[in-house]
Amino acid sequence: MQAPESHTPRLDTSFFFGPHGWPYLLVPFIPAAIVLYIAGTSDVVVFVCSTLGIIPTAALMGRATEELAARSGPGIGGLLNVTFGNAPELIIALFALGNGLHELVKATLIGSIIGNILLVLGASMLVGGLGRQKQRFSATNASAQSSMLLAAAAAFAMPAIFQLVHGDGLPAVGVTRPAFDNSIEVLSGLIAGVLILVYIAGLFFSLRTHRAVFNPEYEQEGSWGWSTRTSIVMLAIAGVAVGGMSDILVHSVSAASESLGLSEFFIGAIVVAIVGNAAEHWVAVLVAHKDKMDLSVNIAIGSSAQVALFVTPVLVLAGFFVGPSPLPLVFNGYELGALILSALIAAYVAHEGESTWFEGVQLLAVYAVMALVFAFA
Repeated sequence: MQAPESHTPRLDTSFFFGPHGWPYLLVPFIPAAIVLYIAGTSDVVVFVCSTLGIIPTAALMGRATEELAARSGPGIGGLLNVTFGNAPELIIALFALGNGLHELVKATLIGSIIGNILLVLGASMLVGGLGRQKQRFSATNASAQSSMLLAAAAAFAMPAIFQLVHGDGLPAVGVTRPAFDNSIEVLSGLIAGVLILVYIAGLFFSLRTHRAVFNPEYEQEGSWGWSTRTSIVMLAIAGVAVGGMSDILVHSVSAASESLGLSEFFIGAIVVAIVGNAAEHWVAVLVAHKDKMDLSVNIAIGSSAQVALFVTPVLVLAGFFVGPSPLPLVFNGYELGALILSALIAAYVAHEGESTWFEGVQLLAVYAVMALVFAFA
């Protein structure tokens, strides 16, 4: 991977209304969320402002990661991309975990996985396929990522089966922190350890032994020319900003969900899951429009696999140290069904190695159906 040419953007109207500058139009929502939260105004307004405020902070984190990766060579650069790719979701979930909002955490994780596969990939196929007979991508690369997602889905299903076999039902929607036996908590921790080992093996596979096959060339639109020091400083600023917005969001979500008449389950699975990586989602659609489906598929399915194999087990292990109680790897029936169906769909789409706009419509339709069911759950 060659370092991209430096194209420092001009901070004018064309940038802010361009494909990479629009998230920064939402920067005013960051101070607004802080002021409104301190002033103790409506939880709904605070929630909306903090949710919108996460988008530019996550975009800045992604840009800083890309700039740092561009100066680190293909090996370190690829590692940085996969490590920080889902950092906003992880930060949001850690704050929710610290406040004991287990349902919100698990809903956000599942929402992120199905959102990447159905919403992001569906929109990419639809937008990219318009005006084209079909688009092609590496079936080998996509299948490798979807197989990791299937493995994670199998691992997620087993604790639920354990619960059912032992006569305990799956957690119900609306229970903030269900009670589980100590055995299921220990089992969840052990499974999380296995998933992290699979993730590490996947990194070695994609970045070392099969780099050319597994890791498609990430053709950036051009570096902004940040130095390594500037990139690290911006990454730190973005991390603090995401953390601040996440803290405010988590403290307002319960009251806001009651006022809006929506469950925390729906807010986590749909709203929070989308805003956590809205900028990256937009990039996937943008590159698909430019007929770079390899990169688009890599962003969508690869991001889902990372959430399943890295973010989720890290949160399970963190639950033993953060928050009022551990986070068992037991999802409710809606989450489990959506995850398994999405993993199967990802495997089918990856196997073809080509896509059309109508396939995009179908993926979006499945996502819409799931969102409707989640709203009524």
